[in-house]
Amino acid sequence: MTAPAPATRPLILVAGIGNVFLGDDGFGPALARRLADEPLPLEVQVADYGISGMHLAYDLMAGYPTTILLDAVNRGDPPGTVSVLEVDPGQLAWSEPVEQAARYVDGHGMQPDQVLALLRALGGEPGRVLVVGCEPVTTEEQLGLSQVVTEAVEQAVPVVKELVGRELARLRQEAAA
Repeated sequence: MTAPAPATRPLILVAGIGNVFLGDDGFGPALARRLADEPLPLEVQVADYGISGMHLAYDLMAGYPTTILLDAVNRGDPPGTVSVLEVDPGQLAWSEPVEQAARYVDGHGMQPDQVLALLRALGGEPGRVLVVGCEPVTTEEQLGLSQVVTEAVEQAVPVVKELVGRELARLRQEAAA
């Protein structure tokens, strides 16, 4: 009898974040749910974190080499514009002592920079962090995405899949070196 193959450890976390009760802020969760229907490599874990930033910070303690955050972003682009950003760790306020980590804790909504700062305060490192963002039409209180952001969810699927492919290739190359 042969031993079962070891389980593949997720190397990439794709995390949908945002509040579905604030219109287009629900882009991240909608895209995460859509990606759950896509065939992705075993090394990729997709999850909808919604407004649970603390949960995301604790999950990141597992040490993912790459995290791809899915979120609404206000960059001044036309509504529905999908963009890819890389988070520069040097721009995050990570120098605070762990005792002050409580200022980052909000169980019902944390911005990505706060999640990453909390992670750092807890002793974790985020690895490479990319954001697949979409310019919202509105983030006012309402249920459901605008039509243009709903269409952007579909446009973002191949963007995320391409990022995943590039990141897996990079990580495998690093592991082989």
